[in-house]
Amino acid sequence: MARRGPVIDDVDAVRDAGARAHYDDPAYYDLAYRARKRDVAFYVEVATRTGGPVLEYGVGSGRVALALARAGIDVVGVDLSEGMLASLREKLRGPLAERVRVVHGDMRSVRLRRRFPLVIAPFNTVLHLYERPDVEAFFARVRGHLAPGGRFVFDFSLPSPADLALDPNRSFAAPSFRHPSTGKVTRYRERFEYHPLRQLLVIWMDMTPAGAGEGASVPLSHRQFFPREMEALLHYNGFADIRFTADFSGRDPDPETDSLVVSCTVARAGRRA
Repeated sequence: MARRGPVIDDVDAVRDAGARAHYDDPAYYDLAYRARKRDVAFYVEVATRTGGPVLEYGVGSGRVALALARAGIDVVGVDLSEGMLASLREKLRGPLAERVRVVHGDMRSVRLRRRFPLVIAPFNTVLHLYERPDVEAFFARVRGHLAPGGRFVFDFSLPSPADLALDPNRSFAAPSFRHPSTGKVTRYRERFEYHPLRQLLVIWMDMTPAGAGEGASVPLSHRQFFPREMEALLHYNGFADIRFTADFSGRDPDPETDSLVVSCTVARAGRRA
């Protein structure tokens, strides 16, 4: 049988590179996701109902946090990327600076010595938890930071069997764009490589400046979690009242769901649901 395509040679090295590289250029990140607004509106609505303050894991350059602050919600944002946090700090002017506190650290270990009525982890933050101990450590920190009766809300892209089965030698073109860091028109293509035993999907973002210039291949590593797997991980890590909805709409998930939104609370002692 012909081989489908190359298997990732060094899973750990590629995984670690793919956890960082996509976030090394905040200007490109902001451009790439500037049209992604539905999730922002969703988290603003949830936070407004709760009243804040909010702990946001994976705060990045502030795409969600700034919208929360503009809505009058105080935010503590945690992120491991110093570059993304530096970009966020540059945006904190006037009242925003009073509402957003930035914390550099690992979401698996940061201890803030306070509790929040709402903890969020938007836009696939949990997909950077690659192994079971990572998940357990992160969920322990979430439990430690949730106030009694508080909720943990996050979202993640559902695994697409079609994407997981793609030939990693095949690339897919997307529209060219002017790169905000270089100012050059840049051609963009994507490749997908999946390691089934580690449930790791690596998206290779190939960027080549038009005309002269050296291209770059930027990896983005996402652990793939299936819905019932995530439900079990939450259940056995002390969460209850686990609710799944689809695509920031509030409706029940169906086979066409792209992003699964999860809401849960800390289970009471001796009770798990």
